[in-house]
Amino acid sequence: MAGDSARPGGDESWDPETTSGFTVPEGLEPAPPAEDEHPTSSGFALPEGLTVPSRPQPHSEFTPAEGIPAVVHLTRGGPWQDRMRSMVRLPLTERPAPEYVPRGDDETPPPVPRVLDLTLRIGELLLAGGEGAEDVETAMFAVTHAYGLARCEVTVTFTLLSVSHQPSLVDAPVSLDRTVRRRGTDYTRLAAVFRLVDDISSGAVTLEEAYGRLAAMRRNRHPFTKWQLTVASGLLAGAASTLVGGGWAVFALAALGAMLGDRLAWLAAGRGLPEFYQFVAAAVAPAVVGICWAAGHDTGGGERQAAAMITGGLFALIPGRALVAGVQDGLTGYYLTASARLLEVIYLSVGIVCGVLAVLYLGEVSGVSLDPDVLDRVTRPGIQLPAALLLSLTFCVLLQQAPSTVVPATLNGGVAWLVYGAMHDTGGLSPFAATAVAAGMVGLFGQLASRYRFTSSLPYVTAAIGPLLPGSAVYLGLLAFAQGDVTSGVHNLLTAVTLALAIAIGVNLGGEMARLFMRTPGGRPATPAGRRGAKRTRGF
Repeated sequence: MAGDSARPGGDESWDPETTSGFTVPEGLEPAPPAEDEHPTSSGFALPEGLTVPSRPQPHSEFTPAEGIPAVVHLTRGGPWQDRMRSMVRLPLTERPAPEYVPRGDDETPPPVPRVLDLTLRIGELLLAGGEGAEDVETAMFAVTHAYGLARCEVTVTFTLLSVSHQPSLVDAPVSLDRTVRRRGTDYTRLAAVFRLVDDISSGAVTLEEAYGRLAAMRRNRHPFTKWQLTVASGLLAGAASTLVGGGWAVFALAALGAMLGDRLAWLAAGRGLPEFYQFVAAAVAPAVVGICWAAGHDTGGGERQAAAMITGGLFALIPGRALVAGVQDGLTGYYLTASARLLEVIYLSVGIVCGVLAVLYLGEVSGVSLDPDVLDRVTRPGIQLPAALLLSLTFCVLLQQAPSTVVPATLNGGVAWLVYGAMHDTGGLSPFAATAVAAGMVGLFGQLASRYRFTSSLPYVTAAIGPLLPGSAVYLGLLAFAQGDVTSGVHNLLTAVTLALAIAIGVNLGGEMARLFMRTPGGRPATPAGRRGAKRTRGF
C-alpha cells in the first residue's frame, strides 16, 4: 500500500505526528520552572519589611545634610498669618518643605508659572490697598506654600512685586514680577483677598477657582458711591471741628467746606492731575470757608469758629493710613518700602500745606488776622465722645469698609478717644504719651478683632485712629508760617509729626502685643517662640 511504503524501514512503532528529531527522551523531562524566572541579584534585593513609596516625597532628594528642623507649629494649629510670617523669617535652608495636597479631582500639582502669577495678582491687590510689606509678603508666601512650591522667595517694594521659585539645586529658577501702578482704598476688597488666601491655605480652593474669585473681586463695585463719600467727608470734618471746640454752626460750615474740597479733588482727578494737586484743591475749600467766616465776624468768637472749621477740614486730608503703613514697614525691617511710603506722606502733606497756607496768607494780606490761641481746648466729654464716634464712622465710609467691620471700628475709635481724654485731659499727662497709649489700644483691639474674623487688621485700625490725628497742631503750624512766626510754625509742625509717629508706633506695638499673647485652639501661642527677627546692628 502507498501508506505502508511511506513508513521508513517498515517500523511499525513509528508515530506520524512526531515532527522533530530532538524530542526529549523518556525519563529526562525538564524540571518545573522556579517561582521567579528572573531572580534579582541578592546584593540589590529589597530587604524584607521595606517598601518603596508609590510616589516619592517632593524635594526629598534635596534635603539638607543637617536635616530639616522639626517645626510642627509652623505647619498647623494657628492662623496662616502667624505660621507664614514665621516661615518667611526663617532662612531658606531651614524652611520645612511643603507637600502638595490634591484639591478635588486634581491629582497633579498645578503648573509653576500659573501659581506664581496668581501669587503676584494677590500681592498686587494687597499692596495697592495699603497693606504693610510684611503682610503682603506673608500672604504671597502662603499661596506658594499651599500649592506645594518650596524654595520660593518674595520681594515687596513700594511699586514692584517679585517672586521666584527654584525647582531644584540644578534647575534654573522661575521668576515673575509685577508693577503696582494704581492704588485705591477699598477695605472690602482687601478683606475678600484675605478670605481667599485663608481658603487657599486650608486647601479648599483649586487654582482655577482662585482665579475666578480674584476676577470677581476686581469686577465688584465699591460699596459706597462718590456722592456718599463726599457726604462722609463733610460729616467727618464737622465731627473733627466739634472735637476742637466748634458748635452746630461750625459743624455745618466745616462740613460744607470739606464737601466742596472733596468735589474739587474729584474734578482734578477726572482731569488727570496728580494726587498732589488733588490734595491742594481739597485743602483750599475749608480754608476759604474759614477765612470768609472770620472776615464777617470780627469778634474772638468768629476767629475761634474759623479755626475750628479749618482744623476740621484738615482731619479728612491727613494721610494717616499711609503714615501707619510706612512706620510699620520701617519697624519690621522693610526700609526701602518704608522710605517710599513716608516720602509719599511728605508729598501729600506738602500739598495740604500749600493749599491751606496760600489761603491763610491771602487772608493775612487782606486784613483777616487769626489768633493762634483761640482754639477752645475745654473738655466736653458729653459732646466730644459722640463726635469721635461719628468721626470714626465716617472714616469707615471713606475707606470703603464692609458693613460688618463698621461697628467694631467705630467703637474702637471711641475707646481711643476715651483713653486719650482720661490720660491727657483728666490725668494731665503728656499728649505724646496719651496718644501712644490710645493708639496702642487701637492696635491691640484691632489685631484681636481681625484674628477673630480671619482678615486684615487695617479696617479695624485705620478708622479708629481718626480722632487722634494731629489736625490742630498742623493748623497752628500753618497759621504761624502765614503770620511770619517761623519758630512757632516749626515747633507746631514738629509736634504734629511727633504725634503722628506716636500713633504709628502705638498701633504697631499694640498689634505685636496681640500676637505675643494670643493662643491657638490647641493652647499654643499663636506666634511661636521660634519666630525670628533681625538682630541688633551693634554699630556695624
